[in-house]
Amino acid sequence: MKRVFSAKTKMILSMAVFGTLGPFVRSISVCSAELALYRAVLAAVLLGAYLLLSKQRIPFTAIGKELPLLFLSGAFMGFNWILLFEAYKYTTVSVATLSYYFAPVLVTLACPLLFREKTGPKQWLCFAMSTLGLVLITGLGELSHGSNHLLGILFGLGAAVLYASVVLLNKFIQNVAGLHRTFLQFLSAICVLLPYVLLTSGVSLFALNTVGWLSLLFVGFVHTGINYCLYFSSLKELPGQKAAILSYIDPLVAVAISVTLLGEPLSVLQLVGGALILGFTLYNELSK
Repeated sequence: MKRVFSAKTKMILSMAVFGTLGPFVRSISVCSAELALYRAVLAAVLLGAYLLLSKQRIPFTAIGKELPLLFLSGAFMGFNWILLFEAYKYTTVSVATLSYYFAPVLVTLACPLLFREKTGPKQWLCFAMSTLGLVLITGLGELSHGSNHLLGILFGLGAAVLYASVVLLNKFIQNVAGLHRTFLQFLSAICVLLPYVLLTSGVSLFALNTVGWLSLLFVGFVHTGINYCLYFSSLKELPGQKAAILSYIDPLVAVAISVTLLGEPLSVLQLVGGALILGFTLYNELSK
């Protein structure tokens, strides 16, 4: 019982911290690709130090065949961060986060094609209602005024597609432990993002002010390095349904911060749309 409670605590804490990502990202005045690179570097340094101190060796000989999948999933992870950070720039934190949480719906649609899983009426109902929720989130009245709101949603959905791709690729990776997998994915993200940043935006790290530096360190070490360790360690101990329920703390915290602390608008229709996405995605998880 104590072990399960400990796992619950770690999951709740990690999800609550994930929900605070948006405001920190907005405090870092570098482009999204550069921020994604620094996030991967800081998290890799922290996780690599942990693996070194705990004397956990990565069995490269045993996992050699899965390294290409690890590299590809890490690349998707890096560009997933870029699109999510762009979504924060163009729309509210709540709408960006709720658009991003369309990823489980995409995974549900892809699994029958990739893994021959059956898609029943419940899954199609969840897809239809989640899609309706996404339509409501767009806030059609706001789009008519020519805002960048729709662009932010599209970035959020793009990030959802890439995150769903990471989830699906991880289903093919069978012989790599959770922390080893995450560390190698961080390294892969660095390998892909570093040349991309150098060829596009360049490095503007030293233009950050004190708030920007502190926010960057928090995003890299806490939001990514520490939080990923908490998340994956809790997944090992929690039943799937409990993990699914607790994972929705992330968007709920993000919406609460967006509305209360940042003062960003969230209409009733958008609130209903978010409830449809989260509610029916959760219903789909529990129905499994």
